[in-house]
Amino acid sequence: MAKVIAVTNQKGGVGKTTTAINLAASLAANEMRVLLVDMDPQGNATTGLGIAKGSGLPTTYDALVGETPINHIVQQTQCDGLSVVASDRNLVAANLELVEIDNRESRLRSKLDTVKESYDFILIDCPPALDLLTLNALVAADSVLIPIQCEFFALEGVSQLIDTVERVKEAFGHNLSIEGVLLTMYDDRTTLTKQVANDLKDFFQDDVFQTVIPRSIRLAEAPSHGKPILVYDPRSKGAESYIRLAKEILTHEQAARQSTQSAG
Repeated sequence: MAKVIAVTNQKGGVGKTTTAINLAASLAANEMRVLLVDMDPQGNATTGLGIAKGSGLPTTYDALVGETPINHIVQQTQCDGLSVVASDRNLVAANLELVEIDNRESRLRSKLDTVKESYDFILIDCPPALDLLTLNALVAADSVLIPIQCEFFALEGVSQLIDTVERVKEAFGHNLSIEGVLLTMYDDRTTLTKQVANDLKDFFQDDVFQTVIPRSIRLAEAPSHGKPILVYDPRSKGAESYIRLAKEILTHEQAARQSTQSAG
């Protein structure tokens, strides 16, 4: 049964899609069966995995607004064990069209429930906004991974996201947890980066991942080649960091399962 993780931060440019792509690829490299669902109308996770947009194939839009089963939309990527549900600009219309649909906030959850047995992890790349698409992702998810860039305004808007998570938990009786806060574009040569990292650790405490993602030209280049960093430059610091992040998540997941089993 897949664990569903929404990768989200309504602030753009924080490494959200980079994290979704490369964490998905790193989990797959650890012999996990992984599905990445692109919920961003920009479709950057789709092209970042080498999937051509506008191919005429059904996308996330067809699953959310139409009746297309999600397993009819899944496409294989160049990474063994990693599949993707592609997005394109049609998804912009879903925010308006979903308003008229029953159970509009849980459309994605009901679709993903039909394929959970086929995967170990399902990652959802959310749009940089707290809209109906993101709400669908949060309702479908078991946990939320929040990438935060180590810059002066890092905490701006995050409190709003945490508030939204709490509202989803209350409104839907949904046990949504924080998977972790990921420090991205980390440059340990600057005092500001260290100061912001300390502030974030004070604010989120144990929810901050030990792994940090460095500022990296190779990481920035990889999506334009339609490749995760593990394929584009497997020896780079960026690739090493995402492998460490995957192992950290797998270790947490194993510990949580053991704790549940011993409690039961």
